[in-house]
Amino acid sequence: MNENKKVLITGASGGLGRACAVEAAKAGYYVICHYNGSQAKAEETLAQVKAVGGQGELIQFNISDRADCKAKLDALTAKLAENGEILWGIINNAGITRDNTFAGLEDSDWDAVIHTNLDSFYNVLKPLIMTMATRKNKRGGRIITMASVSGIIGNRGQTNYSASKAGIIGATKALAVELARRNITCNVIAPGVIETEMTANIIPEAMETMMSTIPMARMGKPEEIGATAVFLLSEGASYITRQVITVDGGMC
Repeated sequence: MNENKKVLITGASGGLGRACAVEAAKAGYYVICHYNGSQAKAEETLAQVKAVGGQGELIQFNISDRADCKAKLDALTAKLAENGEILWGIINNAGITRDNTFAGLEDSDWDAVIHTNLDSFYNVLKPLIMTMATRKNKRGGRIITMASVSGIIGNRGQTNYSASKAGIIGATKALAVELARRNITCNVIAPGVIETEMTANIIPEAMETMMSTIPMARMGKPEEIGATAVFLLSEGASYITRQVITVDGGMC
């Protein structure tokens, strides 16, 4: 059973993060729901977690702020240690888009997406890895990063986003090699076009192009991403690592 396994999910205040939190709660995991500025939305996520019979709590930090991440995550690790606990899993999901054609990108659009999406890989995972890797019982653990098909095939109007997600894929594959002998799996979920607030902001030209490349001719649902994440958290996925799982209706 998973009731004693703690899972941290970044960006759990909505979209894919909320779906991952609810699906993980259904599977019996204790869900630590991260948010930055959207406390009300995070509380809605926690309410949904409890509505399906799950347990969890909220944690706030800015994934782009390395010092804030370290302080808050060190405190989380210390609190868990008081009860002899260590995180079982991390779903590093939080991210942003600032789409435009490359010629139209502002410096701030590039910097914000890279700092938020790619730097957060280091900012969030670095304070947590050693504790997970040195657990005495070698039960292992799970790291799941959220990329995108944009990081695999590239999408018009998403040069900054594609760069950040491709970086996440490379970083996750490298980390998987380092942690494999510690029984910690590291995998990437690469969603296609999913029904979230983020995809609602994709420029029309890019959305039209993407939809024309989906053999299933529909957008995915957040719950389908959540279900994939729950599988990768499970014991059944213990021999799956260094992989990119596309959930995209056949887009890639």
